[in-house]
Amino acid sequence: MEITVKTFQQLTVEDLYDILQLRSEVFVVEQDCVYQDIDGKDDKALHIIGKKKGKIIAYTRCFPPGVYFKEAAIGRVVVSEKKRKYGYGHDLMKVSIKAIEDTYNTSSIKLSAQTYLISFYEAHGFKKEGSEYLEDGIPHIGMIKNG
Repeated sequence: MEITVKTFQQLTVEDLYDILQLRSEVFVVEQDCVYQDIDGKDDKALHIIGKKKGKIIAYTRCFPPGVYFKEAAIGRVVVSEKKRKYGYGHDLMKVSIKAIEDTYNTSSIKLSAQTYLISFYEAHGFKKEGSEYLEDGIPHIGMIKNG
């Protein structure tokens, strides 16, 4: 998988379309969750894009401190259902963490994890913070990585 890091301004129209299609495919259709994915924050994010044979199959968006949380943030972590068995999510997280460290000069990162993915994020140094809560009808928990 080829991974690139782009600002919103660097995204092509095709990139944006493919990103929104993947997010909708997984977060709205597969997870049967009606929510406002286009939230007005994509223009503030770094977009971490994983492509295989020219097609976007994995994605995250990363924010500087102060946009979502006081810490930097990773969100919209997604891998196409057919590609999850290859471990691309781990590659994507490593690049996302490095992009935050390099771009925002911080290693303090927070995310809102779907609870079934706790061990996935723990493998990248994140620790649970607080209590479980529902976000868009799906169980989540805050997780943070410091250094």
